[in-house]
Amino acid sequence: MTARLGRTASSLAAVVLTAACTSYFEIPIETPIRPKLDVSAFQRVFVAGFVAGGTEDVDGNLETTRLLRSQLRTKSELRVIDADALPLVDVALDGRETNGGTTEEKPSGPAAIKDDADLEEYEHVFANVEYWKRIGEEYQQPLIVTGTVMFAPQARSGIVQRDQEVYDSFGRRRVVPVRTYMERKGFVLKPKFIFIDGRTGTVLHSENYREEILYNANQTSPALSSYFELMDRLIPSFLSTLSSQRIKGTRILLQ
Repeated sequence: MTARLGRTASSLAAVVLTAACTSYFEIPIETPIRPKLDVSAFQRVFVAGFVAGGTEDVDGNLETTRLLRSQLRTKSELRVIDADALPLVDVALDGRETNGGTTEEKPSGPAAIKDDADLEEYEHVFANVEYWKRIGEEYQQPLIVTGTVMFAPQARSGIVQRDQEVYDSFGRRRVVPVRTYMERKGFVLKPKFIFIDGRTGTVLHSENYREEILYNANQTSPALSSYFELMDRLIPSFLSTLSSQRIKGTRILLQ
């Protein structure tokens, strides 16, 4: 029994001594992420514009085109083409009329696009191979980025949990979760990015995203500020489609 206790004490002493002599090192690491789309065949990229709607306070076509071009200039090896955004709504309407449809009682511009159902009226433009092939020939066969952008206000009400400070009879502070009914308002952003081969006019890849932001009912935020805040969340995913990205982190090593 005494011998067993002695061995146990020796083991504990060894563990304590080892722990005392252990050094911790924090090593920065970077993890590469391969792009979702192989763009090695392209030297240029043309952000052609978007079919956008939802609110008249923000021009989703103009703002998204500017933002993506700016990001691609600094974070992509492709040469960004500067040109006017394409009138995709007009092109879609003309295409529908050419195919035997009618444009009567149909929206004539982005201001009339209020929801996802309205966007569907224009999505056939992205399948117009001949049109995109002509655009590709005009701009030396680049990778074309286009799609749809829905940025709309939203309101929501329900039970929300928040932290509340309370003090006991001795003045000691505690933070407790409290569930309260609250009305909130904000915006939802739903872009669809479509990547088209400017050499053939065919769609190479497409991705849908959805982000939302909500504020207390008595809090106001400009629509444009909310738009950029939501786009900031999506930009890394958009860029990872075209070029390799690196996720930075740390790893703990023992010595």
